[in-house]
Amino acid sequence: TPQYSRGTVTAFAPFDARADAEALRKAMKGMGTDEETVLTILATRNNAQRQEIASAFKTLFGRDLVDDLKSELTGKFETLMVSLMRPAYIFDAHALKHAIKGAGTNEKVLTEILASRTPAEVQNIKQVYQQEYEANLEDKITGETSGHFQRLLVVLLQANRDPDVGVDEALVEQDAQVLFRAGELKWGTDEEKFITILGTRSVSHLRRVFDKYMTISGFQIEETIDRETSGDLEKLLLAVVKCIRSVPAYFAETLYYSMKGAGTDDDTLIRVMVSRSEVDLLDIRQEFRKNFAKSLYQMIQKDTSGDYRKALLLLCGGDDD
Repeated sequence: TPQYSRGTVTAFAPFDARADAEALRKAMKGMGTDEETVLTILATRNNAQRQEIASAFKTLFGRDLVDDLKSELTGKFETLMVSLMRPAYIFDAHALKHAIKGAGTNEKVLTEILASRTPAEVQNIKQVYQQEYEANLEDKITGETSGHFQRLLVVLLQANRDPDVGVDEALVEQDAQVLFRAGELKWGTDEEKFITILGTRSVSHLRRVFDKYMTISGFQIEETIDRETSGDLEKLLLAVVKCIRSVPAYFAETLYYSMKGAGTDDDTLIRVMVSRSEVDLLDIRQEFRKNFAKSLYQMIQKDTSGDYRKALLLLCGGDDD
């Protein structure tokens, strides 16, 4: 896996898995739980270290750390701590499994993960899904979705986006014209053209296509998608476009809307904070500050409370005044 260095959570040093395991056992033993110790350890160690702590915990006490967390903690704080303990390689596969299980599908999760992950990450998710759940992710997703939304998900699942090697200006012009004719110039949009071009062209090529589209049509491509499509397809197309432009900006916006207005979408807040904490949360914070006139830290502080807030602020890793 590529080494990302734009995360807020890095390997803790000096690290002693046994000492951490002992501190966690002490924090959860007997009457009442010392939540502060639990959150301070788990939010400041990276995922690899958390796995070592879980292993030491089992060795020393014959107990499962995640089971103990589940029995000692409650609510959003419990969900956050358990999410931090999920091995990194399985995080996305697990989120997708739960998004397509039982009654109703969580389209938001499918959209967020499949629009934002790199082709290499998507290949990995498919393999892990098969190994862990003995099921084919594509089959599961096609069984629970339909129409153009389903088709674009399937295209993204192929993880065959063109590699970034030089940009052919003639093809940029051609793609921009095709999208313009399929969207603005037609009664009823030719969704298939959008699906194919947005799902398979390289990132640098598409960034040029979006510029060219603006020149030709006088609209940002997002405006056309917004006007010409609706529902799950619209949300997925917009997510793909935003991730092509900037993955950190897409996640900054996702975090902002998870907290904006009445009520917080805690599932999204937790999923993004945990999954990006070792990848690009520093870049997400930068985009957040630039685009929303306040820092991610300030918004979390305002919108959450208690131990849940303390843990999220530790993951956030600092304020951006």
